[in-house]
Amino acid sequence: VGCIGNSVHEALLKSLLSVGFTLPKKGILLSTGTIKTKADLLESIRKLNGKNALYATAGTHDFLLLNGIETIKVHWPSSSEEPNAIKLMQQGKIDLVINIPKSNEEKELLNDYAIRRTAVDFNIPLMTNAQLAKLFIDAYTENKTLEIKEWGEY
Repeated sequence: VGCIGNSVHEALLKSLLSVGFTLPKKGILLSTGTIKTKADLLESIRKLNGKNALYATAGTHDFLLLNGIETIKVHWPSSSEEPNAIKLMQQGKIDLVINIPKSNEEKELLNDYAIRRTAVDFNIPLMTNAQLAKLFIDAYTENKTLEIKEWGEY
């Protein structure tokens, strides 16, 4: 969906909302892939601090903690340890999943698949692209009201 806004952030939010995407009100699950992706998303994630509960898988949790961002550490779907990413989604505690692939290892692929599948099954917005996640977080944290204008006003 293409939408027009006063900025790329406004246009992105309008396009996401127009297809039924809901803005997070509770918790955001972060599983941010490689160290490069984690670093690329760091400043954007910093903007989320205090806006929503932040849940993160082990590697992301450790990286964010080293960079001064507190998260609730969650365990992979294949783990019996709690809190478990799948159970948190099933319980309605997470209303946005950012799951960026890290590697092609079987364990990674299976856990990532389980997280994404559960997000889809429970109608939880899901982002699997770091550039989109970064742009969305920046747009979401701007706290601007989305204006509705006629075409000619742009």
